[in-house]
Amino acid sequence: MSKETVDIAALVSEDGSVQDRRIYWDRDVYDLELERIFARCWLFLGHENALEKPGDFFTTFMGQDRVIVSRGKDGKINAFTNSCRHRGNLLCAADSGNARSFVCNYHGWVYGLDGSLVDVPLESEAYYNKIDKSQWGARRVAQLESYRGFIFATFDPQAPPLTEYLGDMAWHLDCFMDVPGGAELLGPPIKVRVKANWKLFAENFAGDWYHVGWTHGGGATAIGNPFDVVVGNGLCLPGYQFASSFGHGYAAAVPPDGSIPSMHQRDTKRLYDEYMQARRPAVRDKLGPERSTLHDAIWDATIFPTCSFLRGIDTWKVWQPRGPHELDIWTWVLVERDMSPELKQMIRHSSELTFGAAGIFEGDDGENMEGCTWGGEGFITRQEPLYLGMGQGKESRSDGHPGTVHADHACGEIPQRNLMRFWRTMMLAKSWDEVRAQESELVSRRERFATRPAAA
Repeated sequence: MSKETVDIAALVSEDGSVQDRRIYWDRDVYDLELERIFARCWLFLGHENALEKPGDFFTTFMGQDRVIVSRGKDGKINAFTNSCRHRGNLLCAADSGNARSFVCNYHGWVYGLDGSLVDVPLESEAYYNKIDKSQWGARRVAQLESYRGFIFATFDPQAPPLTEYLGDMAWHLDCFMDVPGGAELLGPPIKVRVKANWKLFAENFAGDWYHVGWTHGGGATAIGNPFDVVVGNGLCLPGYQFASSFGHGYAAAVPPDGSIPSMHQRDTKRLYDEYMQARRPAVRDKLGPERSTLHDAIWDATIFPTCSFLRGIDTWKVWQPRGPHELDIWTWVLVERDMSPELKQMIRHSSELTFGAAGIFEGDDGENMEGCTWGGEGFITRQEPLYLGMGQGKESRSDGHPGTVHADHACGEIPQRNLMRFWRTMMLAKSWDEVRAQESELVSRRERFATRPAAA
């Protein structure tokens, strides 16, 4: 099979519920993903608090394209490819820092903080002043936007604006991003390499509460309240599943007694609970009753394709693909700006316990995702389709929540099907006009059952 002959329509059903295992294994599928998804979708780069001063920078990836993100002397944030236009060497090997420019280590070409080529050694002697430096700068991203301090970019000039791309998901992100003071990330990110396909992690974090009581049974028992009650899959936690256009989704567990759920322990949990309780009046005044309830919930979510986060565990992740069978997991700590420095550091240590490099849950997930990837290595097993049908027919609307919301409980596969549905759309679509048309039809279908109440 070559990239030109990949039959995407045959690999994933129209509703995303049935998948061919080749989507997690086949190299040609992955190469098409680099073109159709990673070169076109909005991808998370980092948080503005990592770029406080002019000259501050960090390096990251967009798909497998290396990228430098920097704050220019004019205060503007820039993002451009981390590759010299002379012989292709890296412009910057550091993870982060402060610089006046970026100099290629091979022949000394110098690039500005905006990626422009500003100096070429021996320009007059060797090039005879015949090189047009304006044509040989690093490639800048087509669009770069910041949503409440969280920086996203796309290489595609035809992609919709970021707020349109986030769609209904923005309403939900504001449950913690738009609180008084806002939210930020503590870095640098922890980096772990796993031999698994990136989509498996994106699906899992899109709202898979089904695995928590089984996969994480031992860790949940050790951590205790409120997660010891789900050990052995003995209970579907009350809450929501959410799915929106452009493939985003999450599931949230909301305790019926109004308590503050989290995976923090001992003094961290005590201070965290005190902070959240004290914030409730101000959060409710700003966000309203629906979003303030979600502000207090614990939820796992994915912004398509590769940005995921856990509220109440307080980690923010990017799944950096390294091929069909390998990825790097980058993990920041998610906190609210108004938290005390002491509480922020306590949350950092607590989050590292669960989803750090040696986190008790990180290893659980990594082992399973590797098994799911390599379990399709054989000739026979590759021919066995996979099924994401949990909760089919329970999709509904809720007056208080935009998007598709299933309100029976937090367990289901509505957001996972939505993610795979949109993956299929992006892989088949030749243009963003096609994508927009299909997503508009999706919204129209939702509106047609908007009067149908969410399940009680």
